[in-house]
Amino acid sequence: MMKRTYSWGLLAASAVLLAACSQPEEQSAMTGVEETAVVETAAVSYPDYEASVDSDRLINADDEPGQWMSNGRDYWEQRFSPLSQVNTDTVSDLGLVWSADLDTSRGQEATPVVVDGALYVTTAWSMVKAYDATSGELLWEFDPEVDRARGVDACCDVVNRGVAAWDGKIFFGALDGRLIALDSKTGEVEWSVVTVDQSQPYTITGAPRVVDGKVLIGNSGGEYGVRGYVTAYDADSGEEQWRFYTVPGNPEDGFEQPELEMAAETWNGEWWSMGGGGTVWDAMAYDPQSHLLYIGVGNGSPWNQSLRSPGGGDNLFLSSIVALNPDDGSYVWHYQTTPGETWDYTATQPLMLADLEIGGETRRVVMQAPKNGFFYVLDALTGRLLSAENYVPINWASHVDLETGRPVENPQARYNETGEPFIVQPGPLGGHNWYPMSYSRNTGLVYIPSTENFMTYVGQEAFERSDRGWNTGTDMAQGARLSMAAGDAAPENKAYLLAWDPVAQEEVWRQPQLVPTASAGVLSTAGGLVFQGNAAGEFVAYRDTDGERLWSAITQSHTVAASATYEVDGVQYVAVVTGSRALPQTGPGALGATTLASSNNSRVLVYSLYGEHELPAEEIVAEDQELNPPALTANNEMLAAGEQTYGRYCSVCHGDSAESDGAGVFPDLRYSERLQDLDAWNSVVLEGELSDGGMVSFAEQMEPSDAAAVRQYVISRAIALADELRAQ
Repeated sequence: MMKRTYSWGLLAASAVLLAACSQPEEQSAMTGVEETAVVETAAVSYPDYEASVDSDRLINADDEPGQWMSNGRDYWEQRFSPLSQVNTDTVSDLGLVWSADLDTSRGQEATPVVVDGALYVTTAWSMVKAYDATSGELLWEFDPEVDRARGVDACCDVVNRGVAAWDGKIFFGALDGRLIALDSKTGEVEWSVVTVDQSQPYTITGAPRVVDGKVLIGNSGGEYGVRGYVTAYDADSGEEQWRFYTVPGNPEDGFEQPELEMAAETWNGEWWSMGGGGTVWDAMAYDPQSHLLYIGVGNGSPWNQSLRSPGGGDNLFLSSIVALNPDDGSYVWHYQTTPGETWDYTATQPLMLADLEIGGETRRVVMQAPKNGFFYVLDALTGRLLSAENYVPINWASHVDLETGRPVENPQARYNETGEPFIVQPGPLGGHNWYPMSYSRNTGLVYIPSTENFMTYVGQEAFERSDRGWNTGTDMAQGARLSMAAGDAAPENKAYLLAWDPVAQEEVWRQPQLVPTASAGVLSTAGGLVFQGNAAGEFVAYRDTDGERLWSAITQSHTVAASATYEVDGVQYVAVVTGSRALPQTGPGALGATTLASSNNSRVLVYSLYGEHELPAEEIVAEDQELNPPALTANNEMLAAGEQTYGRYCSVCHGDSAESDGAGVFPDLRYSERLQDLDAWNSVVLEGELSDGGMVSFAEQMEPSDAAAVRQYVISRAIALADELRAQ
């Protein structure tokens, strides 16, 4: 049974009363609002909480700058707002006006959608909440009751990136593969469809989009061995309209669409037996003028190309930007960013459209900064490559040949062909991951949440596809060990907000992050501001021209999501959802939990000028963990086996080398009391004692000897930590 609750009193309240009782006197008396507004709010109004979104409203989103009607605000996904009441002169007066605790301690990646007086967010575990956008009162909440055991199929936490609104309905994808439509006013289920084969490790973490009454949704699971696709469903009924597969299946079964026959010629071996990958787990954009839908396609499954496609090949449409006709899903064009990818270089990172002056003429372009480190500018109508330059340091390729459109690779980077380990930059986290970037019409710059990172790639000698856990075909344990051994010779990890000129293809400015491995989504506004959260417990506003830090607020949590801004009754608000794998460990916002609702201070935070709301300041004191590892009884052979098994099945959640970077969410196993007793350890690892919390049994993947070896390996890491602490 799915759960839904809502407030009848709020539904009955009038818009007038809500507006009157929720505005501080300072806001109603603000000066300079009319003078600084770039675009006035349109006179047309819609009933509260109706979510009366249609094609006209989305196409003409600039006519309603006070709304944030879709994930990227409009179809072009620029995440730029014409609002300017909050600007470089007034931002110093920005203050918290309301907040709402979220009842999950996992990662929060959703951008709020704000339309017709309501603010809609998804949280971890695919839960949906609707608030009055002005007062913050909870209108309703909906829990699809995803089986917590499905969490093992989510590569990177049980996150969700948001909702879509259309014709009185709120759409979202659930982690277990369902697409669900809710009534925008009450949260009642309108319809629900299963979009995947639930016997396979598919998940959904991305936000749907709606084009001409069709709800578009992809899926995740490229690390687990699935086959990617995007599907369109009728917004009224939930009936499937079309499906586009991104990689070919078994040729003997025929091809679902004609271009897959062409794509199959770029593969070798029995790729279909491993799934192939190519999931469409995030990026989409739409151009109403050309009536083209753009999707970003993910990595190969497994990563190691020699395993999935012996002999190489481009492996279409992996790591590609693909243009489709949204009426029927038919193929129009594609551009492949990383032919024959073997490093987890997805092209699922955010896509955006813009009109740029290039070579003396206005060109409509598609822009993307995918994982591989190059910033691409493509002709939106034809897919022709116009320019590509690296925006972060890379060593897997020297440049992109503009004649062929292909990267000029460093042969050493293909570890799968050389048989030799190689430190590749960027690593699988990419120069830019899922974090939304933004294009400012003020400056013509793209603001990219960038990271410099690396990984030592080692081909896995004996690979067997597993039904549970990652199937990368790389030896992550040995790779992590070699990276540590490289010491100062390894590249330096960095994270920064990068302002990039997409025409000149060059950096304009950067703002380093305090935490060198963390980034967050971006919003830019006509007020000359760029907003971004961080891992140091702050929400920050930068000047868009030079990156000067103008304002910040303490969030008490690590923020990764992008913010949105909207306007109600002449007041501009800025909203962000906060919360990640762990609380901030360093920086001005490093603080313990201040709410009982979550251990990582997950919240919706909404700001406006002269806001005076305050977050709770008193920390909830957690019990100190005791590091008390038992004696090590394993020999070197057992430890090596435990390291291998841990690297494949445990490291994604519990951290490389058993060092958890999200101990508030994913326990640091070095401190586990279950290390003291093998039976207690096996009750979790093999018997699934904690499956209700997402820690399922690995009995089908591990023999008892494997579980024992993992325990011994973790004990060895706990002993090493204890020795390190004693030496301090």
